[in-house]
Amino acid sequence: MKDMEKRRIVIKVGSSTITHASGLLNLRKLDELARVLSDLRNAGHEVLLVSSGAIAAGRGKMHRERPQTLEEKQALAAIGQCELMYIYDKMFSQYSCSVAQLLITKEVIDDDVLRRNVRGTIETLLAYRSIPIINENDSVATDEIVYGDNDTLSAITARLISADLLILLSDVEGLYERNPADDPAAKKLDVVHEISEEIMGMAGDSGSELGTGGMITKLQAGRIATDAGCDMVIASGDDPRILYDILEGRPCGTLFLAKEGTR
Repeated sequence: MKDMEKRRIVIKVGSSTITHASGLLNLRKLDELARVLSDLRNAGHEVLLVSSGAIAAGRGKMHRERPQTLEEKQALAAIGQCELMYIYDKMFSQYSCSVAQLLITKEVIDDDVLRRNVRGTIETLLAYRSIPIINENDSVATDEIVYGDNDTLSAITARLISADLLILLSDVEGLYERNPADDPAAKKLDVVHEISEEIMGMAGDSGSELGTGGMITKLQAGRIATDAGCDMVIASGDDPRILYDILEGRPCGTLFLAKEGTR
């Protein structure tokens, strides 16, 4: 079955994917992302975007170096989230697509009542044909700021709404058997049927300068998603049009198949 038949999709973009090295937002890439996601919505998909980038955007806007203290991270997140959503709203509006912001903390996910409320809100937004844009509420969170650059949150979201497919767009092209930076001959895995301990052992990086999520957190997210019956793809976010290739079943990135019996 081609992934184009997968109707409900969660797409996660990391900080390093949507910002320049300076920390400022990459407007060209954000515009292309908005165009592609709007087009997928027009094609009949239910699309959710989990977007990092608040701290990076705040850092760029305030001309600050990478924050070291929790207070600095929270302040820059508060500034950057406004900037991030302003840009998203402007970009998506060009394609007659409405977006909605949801800021979530671990406490919301852990609480049965709050979790049901979030699910209900998302379901209603999708019925409105809006694209929910989800981020961790870094301005009030503590441990979540080092939660994995939203990798885990995107998997939890996919599980929460029974998504068909989770796509992690990042600065890596997929899962390699060894670190390609150390071994250029390392081969990329096209399909992973089970995220075993052997597969987990292939992860070893600690993430990018702008983000906090490395391959380990992506594989942990993959376990959450695949255990819930959701396929997952890790692919490069350099060009958002790769989403078309993924959904049309072309080989790109690494596909992690949902656990048998969970679909």
